[in-house]
Amino acid sequence: MIDRQHLAILREVHRRGSVTAAAEKLNVTQSALSHTVAKFEERHGIRVWTKTGRGLRLTQTGEYLLSVAERILPQMEHAERVLTDFARGRRGALRVGMECHPCQRWLTRIATPYLAEWPDVDFDVRTAFRFDGIEALLGFEIDLLITPDPVETPELQFIPVFDYELVLMVHETHPLASRDHVQPQDLLDEELITVPVTLERLDIYTRFLVPAHCRPRQHRTAETIDLMLQLVCAGRGVTVLPDWLLQEDASGLPIRALRLGDAGIQKSINLGVRRGEETTTYVDGFLKLARGLGRSPLP
Repeated sequence: MIDRQHLAILREVHRRGSVTAAAEKLNVTQSALSHTVAKFEERHGIRVWTKTGRGLRLTQTGEYLLSVAERILPQMEHAERVLTDFARGRRGALRVGMECHPCQRWLTRIATPYLAEWPDVDFDVRTAFRFDGIEALLGFEIDLLITPDPVETPELQFIPVFDYELVLMVHETHPLASRDHVQPQDLLDEELITVPVTLERLDIYTRFLVPAHCRPRQHRTAETIDLMLQLVCAGRGVTVLPDWLLQEDASGLPIRALRLGDAGIQKSINLGVRRGEETTTYVDGFLKLARGLGRSPLP
C-alpha cells in the first residue's frame, strides 16, 4: 500500500534537493529514510529516483507519485489542522491567498480589525502572486482567494467586494499626460511595466492591446508597486494599475492617470471560497468586514 509517509518523503526530497535535508525536516535518520524508500521500491517493483552525481533525479514513476503527493498531502494536512482546531476548542484557520498584486495594503486594513475580532482564528496570508489561486483553493492549500478574475465553477463561490478601473499611469511630463484617455496604438513606442505574471493574466494585454493587434516597444516586470511607481516617476516607462492607487500609493507623486480606451477597463475585487464554507463563522466574519470596508481610502 501507499501511505502518507512515502508521499511525504518524496515531496520533501523534491523540495529540499537531498535525502539528508529531507530526513532532517522529517525528523528521521538518513539511513531510515533511505531504507523506507528501498522497501517501498522493492514491494512495488519500481524506482522513484536515480542518482546523478551528488543529486537525485526522479523517474517517471517518481514524477507521478510526486504529483499525487502534491494533490493529496495538502488536503490531509488541512484535515489535520481542522481536527486540531476542534480538539483545542479553536474556531478554525483562515489561509488567504492573493491574486491581486496591488491589494496587499487593502488586505492589511481588513486584517487589523479581523485579528482583533477573531483572536482564536489562525490567520495566514500568502502573497505568492505567480501561483494558480483557483487550483490552490480547490486543492485546500488556501481557504479564501482575493482575485480580480473569478472563475465560475460548481465547487467555488465568489463574492464581489468593490469595483475599480484600471488606468495607465505616466509621468506628468510624458507626451501622453495631457490626454484624458489612450488607445492601444499610443503604447507602441512605450516601455510597459507590469506585475510579474503571464501575459494571459494581464488585462492590459487581453482586453486592450491584443484585440487591437498592438504590442508595446518593450515589456518589463517589477516585483512591488512602489518600484513600479518609482520607475514611472523616473521616466523609465509607463504602468497600468487600479485607479485607487493614484489617491493612495501615488499621492503626491508626479504621475497622471489616463483611461484605457473610450470606456476604460472596469474590474472588481472578488473573494472566492469553497461553496458551503462561506457560512463558517470566521469566514463569514472576514467577508462581512471586507464588504463593509469596500475600497474606502486609507485613514
